[in-house]
Amino acid sequence: MESDRLCIVLVATRNPLNIGAAARAMANFGFQRLRLVHPFDTAFREARSAVGASALLATAEEFPSVAEAVADCTLVIGTTAVGHRQLQHPLQSLKDGAPLILQELSAPASAPNRVALLFGSEKFGLSNEDLSHCHWLMHIPTSEAQPSMNLGQAVAVCLYELTRETASAIPSTAPTLAPSAEVERVSTTLLDTLQASEYIGAESPDSKQASIRRMVRRMHLSSEDASTWLGILRQILWKLRAKN
Repeated sequence: MESDRLCIVLVATRNPLNIGAAARAMANFGFQRLRLVHPFDTAFREARSAVGASALLATAEEFPSVAEAVADCTLVIGTTAVGHRQLQHPLQSLKDGAPLILQELSAPASAPNRVALLFGSEKFGLSNEDLSHCHWLMHIPTSEAQPSMNLGQAVAVCLYELTRETASAIPSTAPTLAPSAEVERVSTTLLDTLQASEYIGAESPDSKQASIRRMVRRMHLSSEDASTWLGILRQILWKLRAKN
């Protein structure tokens, strides 16, 4: 994904703190192109809510109209809480819309497509005139009792969904699981320990032993943990046998 190809466009934003929060969300997820259409407060570049995103605010572009803000974009998407308004555009949920955006952002360098994601004012959202510049609309599935989200939160949720799939490519730090032979040594030593403690008898049914083996395997022990458990069980077993 070419994150530089995505433009977050805030239309007629009323509160500079919301602009700052949106900028911070962009910085969190690695997006840098912020565009503002007729913001109400011209002091937004000093918003205290833009922690760590002051440089992004300083380079934010201002436009007098939505048409000019999206002029270089090949895909324009409007966000909406839907509510009771009658929509004239195709509507996608965030889950279904994000892959379509990613596809556009992943186009070859020879076709540097640019995507605009529009967010309306806190009070009215995007107007019908604003929406007329969009190819389709996208919404975040929220509660019917309170469908409208805070602007900064809405930007953050949308950008998270876009980066969620690429984040899965981060190398896993999960420990290496113990091979079956190591797990069997733990199981066998545990069974010996349980017999020495008289928790189970030497003639315990095979089903009981099989149940304990399955329990050990459900633990998904790493090689390190298997070695530790083996050492613990052997020490317990040695102490139990020494008393007899």
